[in-house]
Amino acid sequence: MPHPALSADHTAVVTGGASGIGLAAAGRFAALGMNVCIADVDDARLHAAAAKLAPLAKRGEAIMTAKVDVSRRDSVVDLEAKVRQRFGAVDVLMNNAGIQPGSKMFGPEDNWQRILGVNLWGIIHGSQVFAPDMIAQGTPALIINTGSKQGITTPPGDPAYNVSKAGVKAFTEALQHELRNTPNCKVTAHLFIPGFVFTPLTANGRVEKPAGAWTPEQTVDVMLDRVSAGDFYVLCPDNDVPRALDERRILWAAGDIVENRPPLSRWHADYADAFAAFVKQSS
Repeated sequence: MPHPALSADHTAVVTGGASGIGLAAAGRFAALGMNVCIADVDDARLHAAAAKLAPLAKRGEAIMTAKVDVSRRDSVVDLEAKVRQRFGAVDVLMNNAGIQPGSKMFGPEDNWQRILGVNLWGIIHGSQVFAPDMIAQGTPALIINTGSKQGITTPPGDPAYNVSKAGVKAFTEALQHELRNTPNCKVTAHLFIPGFVFTPLTANGRVEKPAGAWTPEQTVDVMLDRVSAGDFYVLCPDNDVPRALDERRILWAAGDIVENRPPLSRWHADYADAFAAFVKQSS
């Protein structure tokens, strides 16, 4: 059964909603008869996204667009005020805006600041700005924050992105704990952890979807199903990596601390055989 927040005439706000996973989620919300606000940084993409959503909407005025820079709190405060003025209560907030331009450990600070500003501060801003009124409504509501497996297993190669998504995980865990211990609160937070999804963020110039990737729609369908089931950690597979393999990778990463191994030992030549044997234990 769908979560009660996912109901006709309720309102969903999706940041990073003009493409990829955000647009797919907005489409699913619109098809449920919800009011939908898609927020993004580019006017042209917002216009194109609104045109795609229009045929799915219950009525024309149910789709709203907003140009927002989630790294700036004042921009998110303005978004919240505009959504409430148009639709009233907010039932679903999907903090999904994210970038991955690539980073190096000793790369330019501006690049790190931009990645952390959008990926981490965007989620902090969205949650802190929207949650108080969502709690005060007294009705079931959802905050869904888009994380990443890279924020859990932190593979080498893109440290700023990993740091941002590790922060999203820690923040969303703390947020759900806070909500759970707030009297009469009917808002829940959820950490959405996609697998390999073919989106503009991951395409890297490719036109056709790689066989190993899922579509944004497939991933969003799993998200909605698992959120409705009450899952906090919404860990999504893809065509290359089943859940069982994700679980072994995550357990191995935690084992680096428990076993006092070198950090990121999964990519350390001395542990290659041990990791391979560990993965096989699940089959």
